Amino acid sequence: MSEVQTKDNFILYVVMAGAVAAGAVYMVKNSEHDKYASAEKAIAEDSSNSAYRNDVLHSGGAKK
Repeated sequence: MSEVQTKDNFILYVVMAGAVAAGAVYMVKNSEHDKYASAEKAIAEDSSNSAYRNDVLHSGGAKK
């Protein structure tokens, strides 16, 4: 009797799952980009619109 060995496709399945996951992350990242366009524009016009200001109240851990 002759036994035929089948090729193990586990690595192929893992690579394909990783590619699908990376594609999903890329698509979500691109769709979220437009969400912050208005905030980016406002910060570019006036940096005091940013939550990450570097002024006297926010430097050195000083409290209001």
